[in-house]
Amino acid sequence: MQARLYEKFTKEILPALGEKFGRKNPHSLPKLQKIVLNMGVGKALLDKNRMTEAAEHLTQIAGQKSQITKSRVAVAGFRLRENSEIGCRVTLRGKRMYEFLDRLINAALPRIRDFRGISPKSFDGNGNYTMGVSEQLIFPEIDADKVNFTQGMDITFVTSTRNDDEARELLRAFGMPFRES
Repeated sequence: MQARLYEKFTKEILPALGEKFGRKNPHSLPKLQKIVLNMGVGKALLDKNRMTEAAEHLTQIAGQKSQITKSRVAVAGFRLRENSEIGCRVTLRGKRMYEFLDRLINAALPRIRDFRGISPKSFDGNGNYTMGVSEQLIFPEIDADKVNFTQGMDITFVTSTRNDDEARELLRAFGMPFRES
């Protein structure tokens, strides 16, 4: 069974983008390649339980086991040693990517208090979009009673286009609630 958003992408979004950009070749149209979820857990240097709990939360949110990231260099000012565990990440592709995007747009973002849309300016110039989320509790998979601390995360959408405007149209077609600037 295919993800609901992938079906919408193939049947509605691709033809609409082809019409909008004036292209007949569907392979030249922008596509979502991957979504990367990243949690920087700097306080894990002082409390090792934070890293395991953050990794478990990220695994629940993504539906895929998270990878713990380690520091490459030592930075004395941050009391950081080389190879210390400082974060966790998940890269989603294919069916899981579309399912996560569906849950993000329809369940998680509407749960943010005083939500007026996401910033349309967070593109990197190469068609990729990064947004920050201030706490993991907006995701319905996380049980708020079992959370000891709130942790933010970055969500990066990597597209196949090198143009920010095309990537913005792709994400808008998926239903991303961009704020009017």
